Amino acid sequence: MKMLIELAHFALILAAVVAVVQMIIPMIGAQTDRRNWMALAEPAATSQVILVGFSFAVLMWAFVQSDFSLALVYQNSHTAKPLLYKISGVWGNHEGSMLLWVLILTIFGASAAWFGGGLPEKLRARVLSVQAAISVAFYLFILLTSNPFDRLAVPPLNGLDLNPLLQDPGLAFHPPFLYLGYVGLSMAFSFAVAALIEGRVDAAWARWVRPWTLAAWVFLTIGIALGSWWAYYELGWGGFWFWDPVENASFMPWLIAAALLHSAIVVEKREALKSWTILLAILAFGFSLLGTFIVRSGLLTSVHAFANDPERGLFILIILGVFTGGALTLFAARTNTLEAKGIFGAVSRESGLVLNNILLAVSAFVVFVGTIWPLVAEMAFGRTLSVGPPFFDAAFTPFMVALALALPFGSMLTWKRGSLRSAWLKLWPFAVLAIALGTLVYALQSGRSALGPVGLALGVWTVTGALVDLTTRTGSGSLPERMGRLTRLPGADWGKATAHIGMGVTIFGVAAITAWQQEDIRIAQIGAPYDVGGYQFTLDAVETVEGTNYISTLAQISVRDRIRVVATLSPEKRFYPVAQMPTTEAAIRNGFLRDIYVVIGDAQAEGAYTVRVYIKPFANWIWGGAILMSLGGFMSLLDRRMRLAAGAAKRRKAAA
Repeated sequence: MKMLIELAHFALILAAVVAVVQMIIPMIGAQTDRRNWMALAEPAATSQVILVGFSFAVLMWAFVQSDFSLALVYQNSHTAKPLLYKISGVWGNHEGSMLLWVLILTIFGASAAWFGGGLPEKLRARVLSVQAAISVAFYLFILLTSNPFDRLAVPPLNGLDLNPLLQDPGLAFHPPFLYLGYVGLSMAFSFAVAALIEGRVDAAWARWVRPWTLAAWVFLTIGIALGSWWAYYELGWGGFWFWDPVENASFMPWLIAAALLHSAIVVEKREALKSWTILLAILAFGFSLLGTFIVRSGLLTSVHAFANDPERGLFILIILGVFTGGALTLFAARTNTLEAKGIFGAVSRESGLVLNNILLAVSAFVVFVGTIWPLVAEMAFGRTLSVGPPFFDAAFTPFMVALALALPFGSMLTWKRGSLRSAWLKLWPFAVLAIALGTLVYALQSGRSALGPVGLALGVWTVTGALVDLTTRTGSGSLPERMGRLTRLPGADWGKATAHIGMGVTIFGVAAITAWQQEDIRIAQIGAPYDVGGYQFTLDAVETVEGTNYISTLAQISVRDRIRVVATLSPEKRFYPVAQMPTTEAAIRNGFLRDIYVVIGDAQAEGAYTVRVYIKPFANWIWGGAILMSLGGFMSLLDRRMRLAAGAAKRRKAAA
């Protein structure tokens, strides 16, 4: 095993050398028109995947085998830990997570080499060269500041264990999906920089960049949803989003990537918004690097943060400055080559997508300001400030409301010159339906906040608008004919409708749980029933249970409606002796219309316990909407036009 570890370390160094070669030679080949130099990019990209994959596999094997001669395994594992968390412990720390980051980076670069046969030869070489430059930066970061293969002179008998909060299935899969999203945006960045160097941005370029951006956006959606779900059931506070700096770090590139997806459509269809699209591609990856800086610098504290090391933070800040600053400088120098060709009216599909971009970009800027402002205030003015949910709720929500209102109109307008009247004639019955349902619920809820009814109206409007847009694409004719055309619509049309429906479902879920949640905190006596939200709760028993690597205070709480027992819930309060850390395990009765959420607290006098109960209406609609958005992205990604357009365009050109 010791020899394997040394080989893994050497493989990582060798991969860095290969990346340096890939960064330099293909770029020179593209500038000097040397095909054999450009051709070097593909085997170099493949070699990087093999070398980094070997290093990562060895590190994972060391965790599985509990090889405590590795400092990383000693600090983040334990022999009593379940196998799943031994494996997830590989990326449940700073050094291992950075190795996973680089592995994903090399996989994306190699994928561009393997599946980029439809790309022009010079553009492909430049893209792979820029991608290798990013890899070089992170190889240096790992090897100089975050080596996962550091050894201990005297291996201890056991490890310090993984942070108990990370010993959870949701957190086992959350980081890999987030990294697939973060790192996936590097491809959009590489395409943007390569296009700036080449001095050409056209419809073909937009077709090539969209699948990479879409894949990254889908992975980010899944990663953010998994993180939100984990926070909901694991932390015991009952919420799904706290506007934590690390949550915001993943949300900002998600918003910018969504804007980039829609902007690239305009470039592809109309060859307009070229400068804006390139800028979004640079900023999307820039925000990903910013998120890495936030998580690993220690400047902003968070339960999600990996490291608290200013030296590492400075290194990442340099990477952020070099790549984002360099790309923006190149962007400024090449602005004259990005002249837009397409002309469109003030009312058109293009204008709708511009409005979409403005709302998404400004909302990302609002999140950025709220996240960074406490740091700026402390450094510039010496003041300690806290920017929490009230600021974000007040500043961010109006942009999402405007986006939801505009979405059906934007989807229904035609290219170049549209008609609001024509779109309204198709949409007005559903606007009436949305307003009527919202008004009805507001009247029935007896004077509560208008947030719930407004969220319902916006959700219905967004979902029905997406369905109307889908059905209008079937043209005219009899119902069987239109249904036949509906089944034959391209995957991108179905994907767009599904993603927009998912957004409407999530909007309603967020509004409903925020407006209509019921909460009860009390000291409960064993055997004494009490009522919350139409249910009767009884703390039946509390016992101490020993788990695999923890000791648990396990409660049994029965939940009755007016007729019968609907659930027996078992919330826990765990203590991990090795890490000397407690965790809260909420017990949740999931339902389509509501969740019953119970948390057991500390023991009180006379055998009583603190118990928190939440009734959370439509909670699962939040993550159901995220699933639909991700599914919509995958459906669009599988559209043959998305996968084959670039290659087909090249073949047509060659034939001509």
